[in-house]
Amino acid sequence: MRFAYLGSGSDGNGLVVEAGGSRLLLDCGFTLGETVKRLARAGLEPGQLDAIVVTHEHDDHIGGVARFARKYQLPVWLTYGTLRGLETRFESVTVRLIEGYQSFAVGDIEAMPYPVPHDAGEPAQFVFSDGARRLGVLTDVGCSTRHIETVLSGCDALALECNHDLDLLRNSSYPPSLKQRIAGRLGHLDNGSAGRLLAELDRSRLQHLVAVHLSQQNNSPDLARTALAEATGCDAGWIAVADQSEGLDWRDVR
Repeated sequence: MRFAYLGSGSDGNGLVVEAGGSRLLLDCGFTLGETVKRLARAGLEPGQLDAIVVTHEHDDHIGGVARFARKYQLPVWLTYGTLRGLETRFESVTVRLIEGYQSFAVGDIEAMPYPVPHDAGEPAQFVFSDGARRLGVLTDVGCSTRHIETVLSGCDALALECNHDLDLLRNSSYPPSLKQRIAGRLGHLDNGSAGRLLAELDRSRLQHLVAVHLSQQNNSPDLARTALAEATGCDAGWIAVADQSEGLDWRDVR
């Protein structure tokens, strides 16, 4: 199994997961042309994808999904709460509903959704598996839960939200209401909270740790790496960061 980020952040998100002969795209927050360009950078063409899986309805995750799926005839997996109110956008798209956070298969990839606290209709994050290895993904979550920690324990690779540094956010020019939303229990994980979550996990199998969904205004790769390294005792240089513009090159999970 392997994975690569097309980009990660408030301007657009997309993650490609590959196992066996199957590939899926988790979220698509880019324009059609930009998605094609970013796939090409990863050595892929749209026709090599088997499906799009969606975490929630915020535009940086779902903005490009319907148009891309329609053009390349890809099925889209999402919860009813995510689809609600967007039905007309998904006309002429094959929609497959995730019900009760039940696992489903995209070819050789098993997708295991799980609920998270975020200000969206019915958000889901995912663990992907090829039957032997597990890639956990957690973004767009305001706080950790016991269930999240249980689901993500024992993963072989983990993409973990480090959205903001609390001090940078507090001192930013954002209006108070936006600061409260971001830092609230239905908002986004700050570096320290991500580190504390990580410290609670079984990391005995962890090969790859990637900091994702970093704020370009209220965080930096060094701050995110430092927080995760302090929480786990690993070298900060071992931690990868998915960039908004460049994404993250392929990582093999063996």
